[in-house]
Amino acid sequence: MRAAAPLYLRHRFPSEIIRHCVWLCFRFTLSYRDVEEIMAMRGVVLSYEAIREWCRKFGQTYANEVRRRHPRPGNRWHLDEVFIRINGRTHHLWRVVDQEDEVLDILVQSRRDKRAAKRFFRKLLKGLQYVPSVIITDQLRSYSAAKAEIMPGVEHHRDKGLNNRAENSHQPTRVREKVMRKFKPAGHARAVPLRLRNHLVSFQTGKAFVFSQRLPGSNEVEI
Repeated sequence: MRAAAPLYLRHRFPSEIIRHCVWLCFRFTLSYRDVEEIMAMRGVVLSYEAIREWCRKFGQTYANEVRRRHPRPGNRWHLDEVFIRINGRTHHLWRVVDQEDEVLDILVQSRRDKRAAKRFFRKLLKGLQYVPSVIITDQLRSYSAAKAEIMPGVEHHRDKGLNNRAENSHQPTRVREKVMRKFKPAGHARAVPLRLRNHLVSFQTGKAFVFSQRLPGSNEVEI
């Protein structure tokens, strides 16, 4: 019998099932109970609580793996923030996408002032390790103040009409918020920011094929 990967040690279910459940949650914005029912129809009996734990534990790991495989993002950053409620309190979900609609990163913060914008810029530069040629934002003054200190040489366009890419990228978050019946921990709002859905690999499900993303170590498997 093949030894389990260290990442999946002490897990009852094989890694292929874990990866598939996590993919279903994030690709189709399903609830944990929805995924539980889908897997039950395929003869795999598990708890929605197990699926929740898998998403929490492995989601970011899978996202990081895809980011390492993905080519360098574009040099035009579209930034935007949106109000969300977590445990009844208002937070701000900061998001940046490039000119190809690729979500580069997100950050949940309680404020949207200059300090919050600087923190977001620093997180971006540390994670992406390059400076864009242009950033595009709305009229929020926090962006200009933070950009002047963190990236003074970068061109900055402040136009709400040019920032539709970033605003449209919030739609999956709103859908997920509705499915989850509001966010509890902040991790539910972040929900794997990378575009995992574009990295496809086939999972064999008996007679039919469904398409899943290329997660670490995945091959065609029978479920």
